[in-house]
Amino acid sequence: MKVMFVITCMPVGGAETLLVALIRGMDRSRFEPELCCLKYLGPLGETLAAEIPTFTGLLAHKYDFAVLGRLTRLMRQRQIEAVVTVGTGGDKMFWGRLAGWRAGVPVICSALHSTGLPDHVEWPNRLLSPITDAFIAVARSHGQYLIDHEGCPAAKVRVVPNGVDTERFRPQVPDSALRRELGIPPGVPVAGIVAALRPEKNHSLFLAAAQCTLKQRPDAHFLIVGDGPQRARIEALRSELGLDDVVHLAGTRQDIPALLAVMDVFVLTSHMEANPVSILEALACERPVVATAVGSVPETVIDGKTGCLVKPGDAQAIADRLVELFGDREKAAALGRAGRRHVVEHWSLNRMITGYEDLLEEIYQAKTLRSRQAASLLRSPGPNSSPSPSPGVFCR
Repeated sequence: MKVMFVITCMPVGGAETLLVALIRGMDRSRFEPELCCLKYLGPLGETLAAEIPTFTGLLAHKYDFAVLGRLTRLMRQRQIEAVVTVGTGGDKMFWGRLAGWRAGVPVICSALHSTGLPDHVEWPNRLLSPITDAFIAVARSHGQYLIDHEGCPAAKVRVVPNGVDTERFRPQVPDSALRRELGIPPGVPVAGIVAALRPEKNHSLFLAAAQCTLKQRPDAHFLIVGDGPQRARIEALRSELGLDDVVHLAGTRQDIPALLAVMDVFVLTSHMEANPVSILEALACERPVVATAVGSVPETVIDGKTGCLVKPGDAQAIADRLVELFGDREKAAALGRAGRRHVVEHWSLNRMITGYEDLLEEIYQAKTLRSRQAASLLRSPGPNSSPSPSPGVFCR
């Protein structure tokens, strides 16, 4: 089955990282994945361009309606049999599905990776629900959110949980050279966050929690991994709070497992989340997690078992949990071990890949079966008619 994944572009982010892992992991004896970045490739798109057929530059601007013709022709030329738009709302979800329908693609799905603003399913995208075979949620509670708040028909919402490579993300000894590179002194406790520097990740709360933590643990250091549009604002707030010496901004990195090993506790301070891959990666590396109880986070961070949950916006509660885990290494280690077991059992990369493969095949088989049945009815002679040749019905 030739599967085209349609996305706007491929910067370094959670959904994009998952897409790379999914494409690389799909069984090539059953699937031929292709990538279409409507605007430009981005760093991860450029990586995939060396591995699979990749297309870009189809959408010149927001009101470039000619993209429909370009994308339709591309899908026909490539003989695409399944389209999966990646991301919640926007151009990729609209044009990807509409072009798939016009091109006669048998399977049309939308994979939604976020919950609430800034991403949501706008009314034009809701209008295309009848031509969509499945809306793919990344966790059980996320699926319910799509039904209750995003207008996705319940019968078409399917859950394929996010997953991580538990071989790549596994416990390892912290690298002292890496600590020196980051400017973190030996022996001090470290709390870290891995997240794009965007408003919904709420790094200002992370900085406020750092300030509160230092009142009880003045030796603590804090690590921010990621980049994005909020970087200048975060740097300014760091200076305003007097945290320049203890909060380290590492930018975009490829050595995430090694960076997680440097952290004693992983923190996520988001306003909203669907199923953040960064938490799964931290748990797989046996890092205890302190996170805001938003979206589907409570499905992975089980309070008191794999980590600690706090109310959104509560900097002091985050600080209290950090001080507790810094001081009780046995408890922190126990939470980390339980977290890895939980990820291996329920949130592995193999489970995610198999979920997508099975879903696409299930929809394809069901729709082609209906096509064959319809063709059979058309060929069947009526009670008062004699058999006559009929044109064949083509099904990919």
